[in-house]
Amino acid sequence: MTVWDDLVGQEKVSAVLDAAARDADALVTAAATDQPLPEASKMTHAWLFTGPPGAGRNQAARAFAAALQCVSPDRALGGAPGCGFCDGCHTALLGTHADVSTVAAVGAEILVRDMRDTVRKSFTAPANGRWQIILVEDAERLNEKSANAVLKAVEEPAPRTVWLLCAPSIEDVLPTIRSRCRHLNLRTPGVDAVADMLVRRDGIEPEVAAAAARATQGHVDRARRLATDPAARERRTAVLRLPLRLDEVGACLKAAQELVDAAAEDAKQLAEETDGKETEEMKAALGAAQGGRLPRGTAGVMKDLEDMQKRRRTRTQRDSLDVALSDLTGFYRDVLALQLGSRIALANGDAEDALDRLARSSSPESTLRRIEAIAACREALDRNVAPLLAVEAMTMALRAG
Repeated sequence: MTVWDDLVGQEKVSAVLDAAARDADALVTAAATDQPLPEASKMTHAWLFTGPPGAGRNQAARAFAAALQCVSPDRALGGAPGCGFCDGCHTALLGTHADVSTVAAVGAEILVRDMRDTVRKSFTAPANGRWQIILVEDAERLNEKSANAVLKAVEEPAPRTVWLLCAPSIEDVLPTIRSRCRHLNLRTPGVDAVADMLVRRDGIEPEVAAAAARATQGHVDRARRLATDPAARERRTAVLRLPLRLDEVGACLKAAQELVDAAAEDAKQLAEETDGKETEEMKAALGAAQGGRLPRGTAGVMKDLEDMQKRRRTRTQRDSLDVALSDLTGFYRDVLALQLGSRIALANGDAEDALDRLARSSSPESTLRRIEAIAACREALDRNVAPLLAVEAMTMALRAG
């Protein structure tokens, strides 16, 4: 078992990262023992991980961070870093390592204030680990100011600092930043590979794992959630019933409201699980008196926390909507496959009756227009259009398509 084992279907990427981690280990060891530094190294100070949703780019970056922080004694005997069990690997994978800082968007953008402390930390030496690692999970969400802050840090990095940036595609990152990074592109893993991972690592029954992997078309995180969360399966079933309900304007508007309400409920549940705990921990850190009264001068800190939680709820709602839109896209993709007589495996075999009905009652051209309407809805949500308006426009287009 190593840190690379959970990178499903990414053998080439794992090999590149493993080689870089070995060279990084040699660099740190040589510096600590006053030995000559290796003349050639596959290690570099900045990496850009790209790939489609579900390919595992964040997991690849975190696995690499763990390998860089590996302190397994086997390394001294010629073993490769990235054992997966030592304190360095374990804490890096869990996200609790003191020298691995993770930045993730809690709203539509990563603001410069969200990056300021992290950029400052990137210029310091590691406290306990072998490297100072900055992992930006949503590099495509850096706005102009925060991207410029990252650029300055990547241009002139500290000797033991490594930047790991993750984005859907290389075009989503500023040319000035990506030109200073080593680029690794991950591919969507095969359905069989994802199903095997669910069985092997999560103990899922083979039939359930295969169905989840097929329904999500190789999206690792969504497949795991679908296989392990009954509520997620219920929401997907409701989404797959939606196309047959859009027979009149009222039904379209009702379906749109239900989709938005379901996404809002998801966001509310997450907030209930995390916001209260975060608030109490922050109050304790600020030295709140008995009864919850805060010391003077700390109101601004609590306001910043509330703003962050509000932005996170908004993003969670949009992410939940995006999952529903992905399921709808997969549904109409199956309809199109039936209409064209394609032999590709259906992602939604459990909804075959509905697929057959729509395939017979519409044309391939109308199915393509419906898929385009879903894509337009996703683009509108990315532009911060009000979710209900965007989804209503989509359901009306699905009916007219």
